[in-house]
Amino acid sequence: MSFAPFDWIDAEARGRAAAGLVRTLRPRGAEPELLDLASNDYLGLTRHPEVIAAAADAAHRWGAGATGSRLVTGSTTLHARLERELAAFCGFEAALVLSSGYAANLAVLTALTGRGSLIASDAGNHASIVDGCRLSRAETAVVPHADPEAFEKALRAHDGRALAVTDSVFSVDGDAAPLPALAEVCRSANAALLVDDAHGLGVLGEGGRGALAEARLAGGDGIVATLTLSKSLGSQGGAVLGPARVIDHLINTARTFIFDTGLAPAAAGGALGALGVLRREPERAARAREVATSLYGRLTAAGLTAVRPDAAVVSVRAPSADAAVRWAADCRAAGMAVGCFRPPSVPDGVSRLRLTARADLTEEQITTAVATVLATAPRQADARVS
Repeated sequence: MSFAPFDWIDAEARGRAAAGLVRTLRPRGAEPELLDLASNDYLGLTRHPEVIAAAADAAHRWGAGATGSRLVTGSTTLHARLERELAAFCGFEAALVLSSGYAANLAVLTALTGRGSLIASDAGNHASIVDGCRLSRAETAVVPHADPEAFEKALRAHDGRALAVTDSVFSVDGDAAPLPALAEVCRSANAALLVDDAHGLGVLGEGGRGALAEARLAGGDGIVATLTLSKSLGSQGGAVLGPARVIDHLINTARTFIFDTGLAPAAAGGALGALGVLRREPERAARAREVATSLYGRLTAAGLTAVRPDAAVVSVRAPSADAAVRWAADCRAAGMAVGCFRPPSVPDGVSRLRLTARADLTEEQITTAVATVLATAPRQADARVS
């Protein structure tokens, strides 16, 4: 008998190919070759000279790696400074920096819940939240998208510790969560509210302080936020922001913090550099929103179906997964990178192109981007998708 324990993988690969769901890696060169509307570099800071210099200086001073977990040797005064500045900028009492936004969501969801508790989770939440719910061992109620009444129903049906979790800006369609209404629901149900502000930081709120600051909820006793350093701040890593007692609890109990190597000093330094630029140039946040509105207006005026952006994500509907893949490939061939979202990454099964509205795009680049999307659009793309 032959030994072939991975033959099942071939069958799954054939199924993905037949469904048009094959994903491939495309290593890019160091120099930009395409007009970039695919990355999450919302403020155009990844290549900003001050951000690069701050990252390089941190690497020279502290070394290439953190050398260990934060509780052993991986915490430096640079990490502590970043946590202080993030908390102050976003309006929270304390912050904790982790190696990624994914790790941050897992940390909070597993450390603040557990067996016997309830998590009410928006159906449109990011995969890191979905995975955190699964790992938490809590009962999870997946509620309809952006529906405060559904959250209230789920929370009131549970007797015991409870937490509601939502993205602030949803990464698929770019729509914003009804945070004030959700906060009121949580207050009335004595539940905590966790908001993943990955796509809000740097774009929403005064000077880019985030969606919770915009909603005047930052720093609330029952509110915790997670965010990434890899989007608007142009670096890498994640953070949790909230009351000091919550942060202390995570330091002592969150497995993705305790057992993971600390964030590399260069990433911490780069994020600090980006915060400095954003403080000095708060207009970058408004510019990112302005670019998103412009892209949306021009594309929909030309007959495409897109979701009105609440932040910097512009989602354009495609008629099928195959059409979305071809559309993105044709954009790339024309000199522009765009995101391509297909099942299972989209909760409603509708494939899309996702365009990133960056603050550093010029009017000429916006015009080029719109022309490229329109010129490469599949014939079926003008069919309306609800």
